[in-house]
Amino acid sequence: MKNISRISGLFCALALTTFAHAADQKPLLQEGKHTLYQRVLTYPGCALAPKAGEAGKEQPAFSRFYVYQRSQQGQDEWLQVGPDSFGHVSGWLKASCTVDWKVQLTLAFTNPAGRNPMLFFRDKADVEGILNSEKPATALEPYLTSLKNNKPVPQILAREPEYMVDQLKNFYLLPVLGSDDVFTDTGFQVRLLNVASVSDNAKKAAAATPANEKNMMKGFSASVVFVIDSTISMGPYIERTKEAIDKIYQRIESENLQEQVKFGLVAYRSNVKAVPGLEYDYKMFVDPNTVKDGKDFLARVKDLKQATVSSSKVDEDAYGGVMAALDQVDWTSFGARYVILITDAGALDGADKLSSTRLDAAQVRQEAAYRGVALYAMHLKTPSGKANHAAAEAQYQDLTLNPFLHKPLYYAIDSGDVNSFGERVDSLANAITGQIKTAWSGEETAGSALGADPAYASKKADPLLSDAEQLSKAMRLAYLGEKQGTQAPPVFKSWISDRDLVNQNIPATEVRVLLTKSELSDLSDVMKKIVNAANEGMISPDDMFASLRSLAATMGNDPNQAKGKNATRLGEMGLLGEYIEGLPYLSEVLSLDEETWKSWDGLEQERFIRRLNTKLNYYQRYNQDVDRWVALAPDSDPRDNVYPVPLENMP
Repeated sequence: MKNISRISGLFCALALTTFAHAADQKPLLQEGKHTLYQRVLTYPGCALAPKAGEAGKEQPAFSRFYVYQRSQQGQDEWLQVGPDSFGHVSGWLKASCTVDWKVQLTLAFTNPAGRNPMLFFRDKADVEGILNSEKPATALEPYLTSLKNNKPVPQILAREPEYMVDQLKNFYLLPVLGSDDVFTDTGFQVRLLNVASVSDNAKKAAAATPANEKNMMKGFSASVVFVIDSTISMGPYIERTKEAIDKIYQRIESENLQEQVKFGLVAYRSNVKAVPGLEYDYKMFVDPNTVKDGKDFLARVKDLKQATVSSSKVDEDAYGGVMAALDQVDWTSFGARYVILITDAGALDGADKLSSTRLDAAQVRQEAAYRGVALYAMHLKTPSGKANHAAAEAQYQDLTLNPFLHKPLYYAIDSGDVNSFGERVDSLANAITGQIKTAWSGEETAGSALGADPAYASKKADPLLSDAEQLSKAMRLAYLGEKQGTQAPPVFKSWISDRDLVNQNIPATEVRVLLTKSELSDLSDVMKKIVNAANEGMISPDDMFASLRSLAATMGNDPNQAKGKNATRLGEMGLLGEYIEGLPYLSEVLSLDEETWKSWDGLEQERFIRRLNTKLNYYQRYNQDVDRWVALAPDSDPRDNVYPVPLENMP
């Protein structure tokens, strides 16, 4: 019995020792790095073997593995890998069937409407040739013609799908393996990107034909949610908006479009803790998913009136109202999605203590883009708010900057004229309703202004209606892409341009930085400390960098970094992780130096702090957003799941 106990105890001790060893085991570091581990992505067909040199089990393409050991077996190099960085080693991969992934950068396609399709070139020189051509359109045309006629083009590995790829429903990696900058003759800086692409789901979508495209559009519907300022000055505009919606519902019912067009309404004011008499910060009066018809809509907004007391500030909680519409409406059942903001005042900034969202215009805009919602703003420039007009216009132009049209969907109503406002609301609601009818019927409209030459049309067209027409096409593409399950082309390594090859002011991709939970947590912690130091630095400019140098010394992330008196730039202090320092994009925080900080006046320093604070608030939303965290390898530890953070929200 004693022997059995000894053997049992010895077994337990060995098991504990083995477990501890696995927990202590770390992946290999990248060359010249102190915190970044070696990572690889698998080629299609790459097999994971129990031992180097043996046969193994094929892994999903583009699985990310951490490298724990490297071994040479004859002519081949083998990698001992694990699905995460926590000591979980799973086997060996042949190095030749993997590619190094030094920085976790990935791209997402922008909506293809209004730009040339993304082409995946075999060689960088072919992309450069088009960008550097005196006539890029002429250089590109032979490629597009051959692809359209299904002829092979040796220079091109693949082209982007015709319809929009929804990265949320058909997740795909478009990892950036390298980059190079080109300054074109047209004056744009275009980034050439060495990328790889494999769809998560290998099934190919059925090719669209005009017939089945019309059938797919039969289920296309739209939601238009008005977000209206209901403070003390807005009474006439509230009533006129109700009137406009009543008219539209009458048209909808006469054309039997009740199931295709739904309207909603959110009203907002400001912080009720500051002024309890305001009654609410924001309130959902009509949810487009539950409203029955025009009578039901009007019944629900019957009690919507302007406030009886003034807010504590000129600016109101407009972003709170917009976010209520974005968060509280289930947009997934609508093919076209619009939010129309109506206000005569500016919005509370994210740094304002009265803000319910703690977000600024750019972050709210990103939340709208995530949901596929187009944001409009109708800004009533009433005489009483003259001092606030310029600041509010800047906010709402930023808020409504549309990624498809590459312009703000911002429309000013001079003098706040109620009649002019009413005409605009009527026109926009009618335009959207008409587009839905056309899309739903699957027909082209005869005599449409879209058939005119753009140079002629621009002379007479109302910009608001023209923008609405173009947006409808983008939303139809997104809807059709969803119906078909459109995926990224299954290519491997290639070169692309991050902008349209001809119209180089139009982005073709959006950059995402894939951060793990720990990286996002570390980033938040360091950003808070930088903000605190910056607040101290507003009082005494010398204190900010002295405080950060002291902080860097205590953190000790990298003993080789310059953390002494000679560190005059934030990027030299080693405060932010190497995953940020390695990004091939300019960082506002890393590039800030002591001389620049001291040269700024108090207002500029305050703006810098406010930008950091709004990003911090967004990091909290990311951490809580369980739906968008992605596992990049089978059986990986959830701590190594990643979140696709838009580049503009990095510090």
